[in-house]
Amino acid sequence: MTASDPIEEAARAEAGVWLADGEARLDRARVGAAAEAVGRVERMGDGIALVSGLPDIRLMELLDMGEGRRAFALTLDTGRIGAVMMDDGAGIAAGSPVRGTGQVVTVPVGPGLLGRVVDPLGRPLDGGGAVKATETLPVERPAPAIMDRDLVTEPVETGLLVVDALFALGRGQRELIVGDRATGKTAVAVDTIINQAHSDMICVYVAVGQRASAVRRVIDAVKRFGAPERTVFVVAGAGAPAGLQWMAPFAGMTIAEAVRDAGGHALIVIDDLTRHAATHRELALLTHEPPGREAYPGDVFYLHSRLLERAAKLSPELGGGSLTALPIAETDAGNLSAYIPTNLISITDGQIVLDRGLFAADQRPAVDVGLSVSRVGGKTQTAALRGAVGRLRLDYAQFLELEMFTRFGRMTDTRVRDRIRRGEAIRAWLRQPRYAALRPIDEIAVLVGLSEGVFDGLSKDQVETVRPRLAAHLDAHAPGAARVVAAGGKLDDAARAELVAALKELTGHLPALAATGTNG
Repeated sequence: MTASDPIEEAARAEAGVWLADGEARLDRARVGAAAEAVGRVERMGDGIALVSGLPDIRLMELLDMGEGRRAFALTLDTGRIGAVMMDDGAGIAAGSPVRGTGQVVTVPVGPGLLGRVVDPLGRPLDGGGAVKATETLPVERPAPAIMDRDLVTEPVETGLLVVDALFALGRGQRELIVGDRATGKTAVAVDTIINQAHSDMICVYVAVGQRASAVRRVIDAVKRFGAPERTVFVVAGAGAPAGLQWMAPFAGMTIAEAVRDAGGHALIVIDDLTRHAATHRELALLTHEPPGREAYPGDVFYLHSRLLERAAKLSPELGGGSLTALPIAETDAGNLSAYIPTNLISITDGQIVLDRGLFAADQRPAVDVGLSVSRVGGKTQTAALRGAVGRLRLDYAQFLELEMFTRFGRMTDTRVRDRIRRGEAIRAWLRQPRYAALRPIDEIAVLVGLSEGVFDGLSKDQVETVRPRLAAHLDAHAPGAARVVAAGGKLDDAARAELVAALKELTGHLPALAATGTNG
């Protein structure tokens, strides 16, 4: 007998192990017929695919259109689905296969999104790596029940005197920013985001159908003046598919809700819902939904109400978190009675109306004090701010009426002249530059000065000279009042007198400040 080759024996042993493992896997395998639902595209165009052959698809379910492209089911008709593309639809034509995924549209949430620029599906747009999410949540979620909500009592400090004093916002509120094109709507919202650099609020900015240059300006402003590391930018620009533009507000709301549900505080700005409504109308018409007023489908009110109702202040039992919404809407020629602005005004808890005439007159923020309102208002103001506001709104409204009458002739009455001088000072202080937020103590000091007549007779240029020096002067000459405001207390007579004395000293130096030739 000849000795066997060791290499040949090793090969036989390895083959035996492989055969044994293969037989074991065959025993475990379930052999039988498997069914897979595959639909077909009937028609494709304008980002809409009409699909048949998938009777079990749910509303908002993700659809696999092949080659990694996705769509979602927007309408469910008898025997046909209206699917909206969220990716490029090139190459998809009649007869292309479509498969259901069994999952609804979701978006990643969590701290990994902070400081990032993403699309409504959480895909990065800033050139960074993939988003590190703690979990994914559906973009469509039910609003908190009535019993799960708490009263709106905590303020959202915008740093804008006209807003904080006259139309105060609260955590959990929905306040509409509405006005004509190019009147500073986004500026008000962005200044509010920037001012949260000094608070514990997480901000989410949602761009719907905006130009890339406009979105870039917002991002750059937040990076320069605010806290970008505590801000999330959800962008579906003008060049994005209509499906992503439609999805953007819902995705942004889900990201902000994750902060609220964890016991935190979030602020979401949606810029803007007028374009979102136009996208919804476009998709509805392409999917053959019956048109209604101004060709909008009948569910356009429900579209925005179910979105904005998700903003709320939760009860302490649920963590006490809050989600504040600042949706933006655009009007045409100041027409607040148009269909979409009317709907949004009825859904929200108030509106900040921006006027084109005021904007052209360089009164910015161009807030129309007569038409704007906050239905929460003074309930969220601190005791010191509420006490300092006093009759400011009434005095300013009377001034605007008197100013109109003075156009017909000069007023000789002393009381009328005094009211006009005070009104001019109020208007000068309500005019506030971009990125120049006022601290709570600064706002209270200005309001006290206006009510006590310290600023009466100051020109607009003089106010602009005082404004940049106000904060440092108060820190040096009114520390007691600053401590009262920081503690959330009410101004007593001593603190009020301290503020008045500090302001008189500051305005008393106006000739010397003007001589330096500096206006801040």
